[in-house]
Amino acid sequence: MARSSAALTIACVSIAVATGPLARAEPVPDPVQPVANAGQSGPPGAVPSGPPGIVDTPDGWHIEVSGRDESQLPVTPLTTAVSTREYLVGGTFAGKVTGSGATKVDGGTLVAGYQIGCGVLLEKVQISPRAGLGLGFPVPVFDVEVGLDGVVDLLPGEISVVDVTDMEFDGVDARVTITGLRVNFDRCVGQSFIRSYATLSVSTKDTEDVITYLGVTKIV
Repeated sequence: MARSSAALTIACVSIAVATGPLARAEPVPDPVQPVANAGQSGPPGAVPSGPPGIVDTPDGWHIEVSGRDESQLPVTPLTTAVSTREYLVGGTFAGKVTGSGATKVDGGTLVAGYQIGCGVLLEKVQISPRAGLGLGFPVPVFDVEVGLDGVVDLLPGEISVVDVTDMEFDGVDARVTITGLRVNFDRCVGQSFIRSYATLSVSTKDTEDVITYLGVTKIV
């Protein structure tokens, strides 16, 4: 009985990624280290506070919202992703109403949190396989090429607002203290920015006044 044989040869198997690696954009502390508020040593990552937000209402009240003892320390994200920005933050935010207004203050709300901005967002990374197959005679030979094509989509930056607390209060004074809180922003492959904020709303029977404090912006 005649026997036939065929030689099968894998001539070439190659895997290539068409796109280069994404540039690493790990959080790096600002080379100019911020200082704590005057007269305070401050915790690690201490930053100066901004000027208070102040308004004098038409009905005679003086309303003020402010921040003090603030800290914003860039830390390694729990996911270890290079596109995540994570910070360990803290601070005290207070609102008060003084003066001798013609109306009765019925309390209000104090909202405190952080605004995190990113210069460039990573929308998606798409990897598509490609393959080619060639057949030659008289000896069957298969040429196989396998590769990967990559597509990286980037978007303009955006701002994420992290509301830490939204507290209702009675009377004319309110305070919120934040200690050891971690906040983060995902999909960021550019420079990032963070600052605190506190918004105070004060109500009377027929009026409501809203004023915001903004902390100093930290660049990472």
